[in-house]
This record gives sequence, structure tokens and C-alpha cells, in this order.
Amino acid sequence: MSSRPSLVVDHDPDEGYSLPGWLYHDPEFYRHEMTRIIRPSWQIVCHVSDLPVVGSWHTLEYLGESIVVVRGDNGDIAAFTNVCRHRGSRLVDGSSGCAKKLVCPYHAWVYELDGRLSGVPARASYTVPLPAGLVPVEHETWQGFVFVRLESGGPSVAAMMAPHEAEVAPYRFADMQPLKSVTERPRAVNWKNLCDNYSDGLHVPVAHPGLRRLFGDGYHIEAGAHADRLGGKLRDLARGSWSERAYQKLRPRAEHLDDAAQSLWLYFKLWPNIAFDIYPDSVDFMQFLPTGPTTTSLRESAYALPDPRREMRAARYLNARINRDVNAEDNVLVNRVQAGMASSSYTAGPLGEGEVCLRSFARKLRAAIPEARLPKAPAPGWSN
Repeated sequence: MSSRPSLVVDHDPDEGYSLPGWLYHDPEFYRHEMTRIIRPSWQIVCHVSDLPVVGSWHTLEYLGESIVVVRGDNGDIAAFTNVCRHRGSRLVDGSSGCAKKLVCPYHAWVYELDGRLSGVPARASYTVPLPAGLVPVEHETWQGFVFVRLESGGPSVAAMMAPHEAEVAPYRFADMQPLKSVTERPRAVNWKNLCDNYSDGLHVPVAHPGLRRLFGDGYHIEAGAHADRLGGKLRDLARGSWSERAYQKLRPRAEHLDDAAQSLWLYFKLWPNIAFDIYPDSVDFMQFLPTGPTTTSLRESAYALPDPRREMRAARYLNARINRDVNAEDNVLVNRVQAGMASSSYTAGPLGEGEVCLRSFARKLRAAIPEARLPKAPAPGWSN
């Protein structure tokens, strides 16, 4: 049973404040975040369509671990540390591939797709018991997306998303196919900076002119116990960029969705660092994977139901163009914030009552690491 504190907090004395600036660059606090927040949290590896045949594998590297998920001979998906039990060599290289068996390139130990150790050169020379197989990693497939976590405890992904299951189900995530491969882009900012920006509703009409035109004043945010819900309905545009107007004009009806979802752009931010962007034409995930106190890997991919219509292909292309501009705008914003967080003058800023997602994120983080309430970093070695 996990001894971690509950992240569902009824009352937080610092409710009206954001997180202090030192949390966005302090190495010692970062180490605690990785132990108390990221290790026990679910992380996306890929989608089931990224593992199309028996032997397909996909990796995820974080917190010094390399995890490999693989589709076994029976079609089931399993997850293991990408580490040979003999001398610790990595078994596979790269982000994805396919193999009949997992063979260590160092000493040719052989593992079946279910992780069992099946081949050891000179087996009789070992005088101690050999391991049964690879070290398994807890995994879960939710709506076609494959998650892993390094430390057990806490709710499943399905339980975390349960309040939204009825809304998500019609999109048929599990039936989708990749529109592109999983990619990673380095960002010179703290991971929380990206999470904050994703769930911040106030900056949308100020810093994203395209989204302002598309949503008008209809962009909304809601905080949940484990997932935030954001989004808005697209307006009919008489003016706007070429991409925005063409998307509105060419986007065909998504027959698997009801009338209300045809013009809905929907977003979910899953605690602590996973986001789903859900459109009538496609869905993508974004993962803000910490790599250091002031660095993050932005990991993402996009998926869609098979649809041969030219109008749908055009809509997906235009959607990507619109969001490419949004991402570029966000990159400027988070860089500005990261620079400001380094100033000794910044402690914690006030949060309005409408900034419910930022309040919720800060509340959860303070529950996990109480030192996050301090306005300034404690003396070095404070956690010893």
C-alpha cells in the first residue's frame, strides 16, 4: 500500500496563490518531484496502433529508466525494463521496432515476447539461479493508449478519466491509426511551466489570436480530481487566417459523433503531465516529460479514424497548421515565464477564482510536497 499523501485536498490555506518561482528551477525540489510525483504517475508510451503486429515494440525513456512495451505472440501487450538480466545491457535501441524475440546484443541472452528468459549461452556454467525473465513494469491500456508507471499505487487511468468516459467513448480512440510517428522536442523550461500553460484559460484570448477568432468568448476550463477539461465550440468565421477559414469550410461531418461534437475542440489534462487534444477529425496526445530542473521533452503524436475523404485529409492538414501557430505562440510564452521564474523577486502570484485548473494543479503539488508552500528555497540539504 502506498504511503503517499492523497492529492484530493478539501482545503488548502494557499488556495489563492500560484506555485513560487523557486520550484521551477531548484535541483533539490526537482529530485523530490521525480520521486513523489513522476515515478508513481502514469506515462504514455504509445497507441496500440503503434504496435501493429506480433513482436512490435515501442520504448519510453524517463527518470533514468528505459521501458519497452511489446506485443506478444498472443496479441497481448506487456511492458518491461529494457535491461538484460545478465550484465544490464540495453536490449533494444531506438524508439520502435519489431522482433521475433528480444536478444541481448552483448552476450546473446534471449527473451521471449512475454519476457521469459529462454536462451542463455553456456547455461551450465552458472552456479547460481538464473532470473526467470525481464523485470515487468505496470501498464494499462486505456481507450487504445498504452500507459506505464514505475511505482504502483493510486488510481488507474480508467478511474482517473471515469467522469469523462461517456463523452470520450464516441470518438473511438482505440480504433484510430497514427497520423505520424511519436516525436520528442526539447524545451528549455521546467515541466510545470508547460503544464501550467496548457491549463491556463486566461491567456487564450490574449496570446492566441487564432483561437480567439475560433472560440470567441466560448473557451472554458473545468478542474477535476484527476483530469481537467478544457475547450470550446468553433464559431462560423467570416474573417480569419486562410487556414482557419478553410478548416471551417472544408471540414466534413464526423459521422461517429453527434451534432454537438461536430464543432467542439476538447482538451483533457491528466495529472500530472499528460494532455489529450480531441478534435472531430483527430486526436493527439502531449506529454511534458521532465528531463531536468529547467528542461522538458515535449513528446507527442496524432491519431485518427481511417477516412479516405479528401475533405477530411484537408481538414487534418489545416488543423495541424492552426495548431502549429498556437504551439509557436505558447513556446514564446513559456520561455518568458521561465526567465521570470529565475528572478529572486518572484515568489508566488495571486490566482483568480476563475483560474481553477492552476489552483487545482498547485493544490495537488503542495499536497505531494509540502515544502512547495515555502516562498523561497530552503537552505541546501533541506530534504536530508
